[in-house]
Amino acid sequence: MIPIRDTAPCLIKPYVSWGLIALCSVLFIGLELSPDRLHRYIIYIYGMVPARYSNPEWALLMGYPSDYFFSFMSNLFLHGGWMHLIVNVWFIWIFADNIEDRMGHGRFIIFYLVCGIMATAIQWQYTPELIAPVVGASGAIAGVLGAYFFLYPYAKIIMWVPVLLLPIFVEIPAIAFIGLWVIWQMKNASTAILFYEGAVDVALWAHLGGFITGVLIFRFFLRKDYPE
Repeated sequence: MIPIRDTAPCLIKPYVSWGLIALCSVLFIGLELSPDRLHRYIIYIYGMVPARYSNPEWALLMGYPSDYFFSFMSNLFLHGGWMHLIVNVWFIWIFADNIEDRMGHGRFIIFYLVCGIMATAIQWQYTPELIAPVVGASGAIAGVLGAYFFLYPYAKIIMWVPVLLLPIFVEIPAIAFIGLWVIWQMKNASTAILFYEGAVDVALWAHLGGFITGVLIFRFFLRKDYPE
């Protein structure tokens, strides 16, 4: 099943959410059109490579500059492929507007970045020797889902059931959709540790870390003047 939209009303124009979608899309298309050498350089320098921070001697040998952990934030705007980008911007489109509505533009972007940075840091802690770059907005989006889980638990998520491309739609509560998403992340993260020693092509610990961060901090970012 594929989520299409939610039913929770949004009272403002979600300019920050739209801006995040535009920025991620423009950067991805720009990198896709760039020479392979430049593309790879940007992904490895501005993506977060855990071993770069866990093994400074290796990082120095590989020629990584000292960026004071800037890649913990810059990686949130880079993506590894078209499907990676589409899924992330689609989740921003469905869920982020309501959280931006409840927080306001300024508080929302701070919340989004804090969730993303914490998600990246947790991924680093669990895969410290990984030499591949961690990229993508997924950790920050997971924080948005954590806030949505508590703010709109009974909003309906409209899901498309792609059976022979027929227009078959079902509604499920957000609490069920996000709850199943969390269970799936936990199952995959545990499997990765048990059988793959943490080396996975999806930053599962970033997803869980971002979600937990969002759950813990979202209340501190809510607008006090939001109409009930």
